[in-house]
Amino acid sequence: MSMTTPIVDFVRSYAKSGTSRLHMPGHKGQKLLGFEDADITEIKGADELYEAEGIIAESEANATKLFGTAHTYYSTEGSSQCIRAMLCLALQAAPAGQRPVLLAARNAHKALLYAAALLDFDIEWLWPAPEAAGALCSCPVTAGQLEQALERLSGQGRTPFGVYVTSPDYLGGMQDIAALSKVCDAHGAPLLVDNAHGAYLNFLVGGSKHPMALGAAMCCDSGHKTLPVLTGGAYLHLGLKAPVQDETAVRNALALFGSTSPSYLILQSLDRCNRYLSEGYPLRLYSCCGQLTRLRRVLNEAAAAAGSKLSLAVDDPAREPLKLTLDAAALGLTGTALAEALRKYAIECEYADPRYVVLMFTPENPAQDYDRLEEAVAAVCAALPGVPECPEPEGDTFTALAAEAGPVCSVRAAVFAPQQTIPAAEALGRVCAMPTVSCPPAIPIVVSGERVGPAAIELFARYHVETVAVIRE
Repeated sequence: MSMTTPIVDFVRSYAKSGTSRLHMPGHKGQKLLGFEDADITEIKGADELYEAEGIIAESEANATKLFGTAHTYYSTEGSSQCIRAMLCLALQAAPAGQRPVLLAARNAHKALLYAAALLDFDIEWLWPAPEAAGALCSCPVTAGQLEQALERLSGQGRTPFGVYVTSPDYLGGMQDIAALSKVCDAHGAPLLVDNAHGAYLNFLVGGSKHPMALGAAMCCDSGHKTLPVLTGGAYLHLGLKAPVQDETAVRNALALFGSTSPSYLILQSLDRCNRYLSEGYPLRLYSCCGQLTRLRRVLNEAAAAAGSKLSLAVDDPAREPLKLTLDAAALGLTGTALAEALRKYAIECEYADPRYVVLMFTPENPAQDYDRLEEAVAAVCAALPGVPECPEPEGDTFTALAAEAGPVCSVRAAVFAPQQTIPAAEALGRVCAMPTVSCPPAIPIVVSGERVGPAAIELFARYHVETVAVIRE
């Protein structure tokens, strides 16, 4: 059965009514770009996002049913707003009598650091095991690692107000959310998940792999990353384990970090997506995943025919299915060089770094996109000057970064301290102020409040970080 679309219906009715728009926005519905008649503000009947009790509440109820959560809330300012609100809510149940601390996987988006600065809590970092290190975007955490970290904090008399992981990560890796959730439950710490790249995981044929279905207390999804939602459309999901369930408290937390003028274009997009998801989306998603399985096989065959000893398309059933991550080292190239080669064939990637290229597919990609990529990779392979050489392992630098990283001051103190921007190569020994990173992936190499060490300098160069904001001396 198709979902209702109360926000879309209201706005369309208003646009057709001929009402004199003696209210914001200033374009008055006149079509300069073509969509202005659908762009309204919180007029009578349009409900209010942070005090929803009308059409927005009805639409969110539809999303709640689709995702199977205790309550799903809308955001028009991306997962960044949801991350801050999620942490704000978790803090409300933080253990009393101690400085709040969050246990978090190191590959966190910079939105987490901004939340720490605004809400003033500390972060204890979970790092990947040495054998699993090697990419800025990845930080696999096992249940055993999490158990040890929680026991270590407990031995120090510190109880984290939450455990925070990113899953899926930017390269498509996924944490074992079910296993991590069991550890969190045993220690009374809510599991908070940045699921920005995984909104679609709830709709996989064969069973949901969404964090909320696997035991997370709260998580955020960026609808715009993998679903047909306008940029900025996101969800904050609460499960039965969420430390705060009161709707007013949740909306207040979202309002704390959001504009008082939420975009009704984005709200309509989230509203219309409910119907899209209810009308055969799992089967369209299943077909898309199948096409990508075939494409990975074809690309790996092309790389093998060129003499590569590595797989070009990273293929692992534990990874998320919609990301096509290419290991450019399989062709003897850097990720940035392979991305440039693909652009010559009218292919724009999501992300490229010194080793990997990330391509994001959804059921909305036309068939020509698959064919074009297949043809482009075949051409790149044919143009290789010789058999690609296997690269040297890169994990040692990240292991060294973990060893040298340590807080000199709190994130809040660093972010709000007097600061200056200097060349990254000259930052050795200085204390990082604002996280200076590109987006994507918006994952800092050095965190606010940490001193820049030799490994960080090496990684700045590798990831083309040219300047760093440091505390003024």
